[in-house]
Amino acid sequence: MNPTHLVPVATGPAVRTGPVPVPVPAAVRFRAACPDCRGRFELAAGALRLAIGASSRTTFYTFTCPECAAPVRKPAGERIIELLTGGGVRTLRLHATP
Repeated sequence: MNPTHLVPVATGPAVRTGPVPVPVPAAVRFRAACPDCRGRFELAAGALRLAIGASSRTTFYTFTCPECAAPVRKPAGERIIELLTGGGVRTLRLHATP
C-alpha cells in the first residue's frame, strides 16, 4: 500500500483567516465634540474606537481630542454602534469573566 502525501497547491490568492476587512470609503468622517475644551471637529474612522459591552454602561466609543489632546469617552447607543461599525471604526467586544 502506497502512502498518500498531501501537498498544498496554490490555485489562486491565499486564503486569509481571521476578521474579514470591510471595504469602507476613505472619506468617511464622524462629527464629534470635546466636553473639556468644547471644540467641534470631524474625525476619521481610524481616530475612533468602539467598545461593546454587556450593558449600556459598558458600551462606549473613545477618541482623543485633536485640539486639547484630552481622552474622551462617550456612551454609544444602538444607532451610534450601527453608524460606527458601518463606517469602519475598530470595535472591541467586552466579555465578562466568571
